[in-house]
Amino acid sequence: MAQPVRPRPQQSAPANRTRDAPPHPLTHPPTGTSPRTRTAALRPGATLATTAAATAVALMNYTSPMTTVPDISAALATPASGRAWLLNGAPLGLAVFLLIVGSLADDYGRRRLFLIGTLALGVTTGLGAFATTTLAFTVARVAQGAASAAILATSLGLLVGAFPAGTARIRATGIWGAFVSAGIALGPLLAGSLGSVDWRLPYAVLALAALLTAAFAFRTLEESRAPRGGRPDLAGAAALGLAMTALLTALTLGRDGWLRAPIGLLLLAAMALTAGFVAVERRAAAPLIDLSLLRSRPFLASSAGGLFTGLSVIGLFSYLPTLLQQSLGMSALGSAWLFLLWSGTSFVVALQARRLAGRVAARHQLAVGFVLHAVAVLSLLGILDTAGTAHTGASVWLRLVPALVVSGIGSGLLNAALPRLAVESVPPERAAMGSGANNTARYIGSSAGVALTIAIAATGSGADGALLLSVGLALPATVSVLLLRERR
Repeated sequence: MAQPVRPRPQQSAPANRTRDAPPHPLTHPPTGTSPRTRTAALRPGATLATTAAATAVALMNYTSPMTTVPDISAALATPASGRAWLLNGAPLGLAVFLLIVGSLADDYGRRRLFLIGTLALGVTTGLGAFATTTLAFTVARVAQGAASAAILATSLGLLVGAFPAGTARIRATGIWGAFVSAGIALGPLLAGSLGSVDWRLPYAVLALAALLTAAFAFRTLEESRAPRGGRPDLAGAAALGLAMTALLTALTLGRDGWLRAPIGLLLLAAMALTAGFVAVERRAAAPLIDLSLLRSRPFLASSAGGLFTGLSVIGLFSYLPTLLQQSLGMSALGSAWLFLLWSGTSFVVALQARRLAGRVAARHQLAVGFVLHAVAVLSLLGILDTAGTAHTGASVWLRLVPALVVSGIGSGLLNAALPRLAVESVPPERAAMGSGANNTARYIGSSAGVALTIAIAATGSGADGALLLSVGLALPATVSVLLLRERR
């Protein structure tokens, strides 16, 4: 008689399977989560609240020096040639680390890198509050930028893991983009109000806010990753980091003369290191960026939108409070309230712009944003005099206030469209890398834009030259995002 066939006992999968083996398409959702981390989707509201709050704190830290550059310069005895570093320290750290952190987060844990970023932001912001020299403050700002890079790059990856594709995710990324505007709005206001007591006080408050956010994130966030296997791309990270450092250092130092030998050497080094980065990425098993994305028009549109937002919009408005103080004789707090008119409008528009999803393509939204910004800035020509002559009269305010509102509307459209396009232009499992690439382009642009704006404002062309630069950069931005449409 034949023996009955006994069923084999089921074997449990190894505990480390999600790290050592590629995820099976039937047992793993396409959002880059594993069975251990799938519970992230059960608390999407907490994920959105935590990432939005941390993003707002990071952007408040980023914009805080905008209204207090004169006070910080006086307290630290910063020479005129060093003022650009007070503004460009954080963008340098952001640009160098955003793509690196975004790629590593997808592989090794978005929650892990997010927690590291929020804790590091709290510590480095506290250190900046105790800086006594321009060098110490600048180094602290660079470190704050690196910490903020971890927050910005991982936030969108965490949202992709928590929200399914479609309306819910579009709404979440729209709210996240609105909190980018909120952070930009509140940073100068916080610095202007508390900075009137002591310029160090705003940084102490922001350090505490970052640490509290880290504590909340530790309790609420679940891990999310999409491991590809292979070793970390350390060579690519080193090449990219050095290339970005050389490029942004050259742009910051260039305001004192573009034809000097050190500037040329730094630019050559940036080009050589970039070429080396591309060569490394072609051979890497787990590259920081999939070079095939450079043939994707949506990805290029996302990158171009981020780059020109930094060059045209952030570059000008990072220095506009200083221009307002110089030309209108305003206090730091007064310029912060005017800045809030622009950034507050941006926040409201970005929050509502999610309603455009499904009816307006992200690149069309970007184009409208750039056009509105250009029109608004053109209307400011002639009313900002950096020679120190105070302008008065109702005519100035009748031009200044509407211009800030219209530019704020354009900025809100940009801030809502950019995160949406960043995650739509890459595979879902590479969301943090897509966010890192988009924000890298944005903060490279902002560093260059700030340096160029300060350099031009200090020349004979003055504030009007800086305004025309912003307009001139917004026009090619509009054309580029319109032309980079996906082929059908």
